[in-house]
Amino acid sequence: MKVIFIKDVKKQGKAGEIKEVKDGYAKNFLIKNGYAVMYTSRSKEILDINNKKAADKEAAEIERCNKIKEELKNKKITFKVKTGAKDQVFGTISTKQIASELEKLGYKIDKKKILLDEPISSLGFHDVTLSLHKKVQATVRIELVK
Repeated sequence: MKVIFIKDVKKQGKAGEIKEVKDGYAKNFLIKNGYAVMYTSRSKEILDINNKKAADKEAAEIERCNKIKEELKNKKITFKVKTGAKDQVFGTISTKQIASELEKLGYKIDKKKILLDEPISSLGFHDVTLSLHKKVQATVRIELVK
């Protein structure tokens, strides 16, 4: 029996996938528990419509992220830090602090999407990568001053 998966099922199929499975498995588990629907011409049409909507939503999200990327390209975030002898910085700048400063500028970016190769712990300029979307990455310039 051909089914269209509505939800991801481990080791069976992902949402939106069309697969051939055994009749009993389809009726007694997949369809009964709401993991899949029987494949018909109507359910295929609905799947195509949902896939189109998802693709349009994804394209709009990528466009929004590209716009943010262009705006952030020219921005500079400055952190005033305490230093010791020989201009050694006390502590480091965390992703939480960067996210907080970005929010003050009007960009709500989750701290988990801020990618730091190494801790920012020296005076001067540092480039930090932001993963806005899986297809869009932006760079923001961070400056540490005393």
